[in-house]
Amino acid sequence: VQLQAFGGGLVQAGGSLRLSCAASGRTFSAYAVGWFRQAPGKEREFVAALNWSGSRTRYADSVKGRFTISRDNAKNTVTLQMNTLKPEDTAVYYCAAQASYGGSVLYEYPIQYDYWGQGTQVTVSS
Repeated sequence: VQLQAFGGGLVQAGGSLRLSCAASGRTFSAYAVGWFRQAPGKEREFVAALNWSGSRTRYADSVKGRFTISRDNAKNTVTLQMNTLKPEDTAVYYCAAQASYGGSVLYEYPIQYDYWGQGTQVTVSS
């Protein structure tokens, strides 16, 4: 599956952004998906994950209550709605997908994902 992330940009603290990830190539509904981010000089970190149907979600503590992950399998898209953004949210954001063959499984670690989008920059100014 090929992934393309877009929707990043520059926003003031307290603002909102909506990231999207478009998937193509295979049956997207068979994949668990996730969002990660990487700030300069730091390791890639988990942001949010979603199982194949969208019935289960998991969030990093740092974004819980502010970010929402969702998917539309009919449109092969995954969305990350980011509200109340903070300067520490500044990073390159990546979407990822991993074949899950149904069930409730989702993944929190980069090594668990085989497919990655190219990343989109999010910058939050104070």
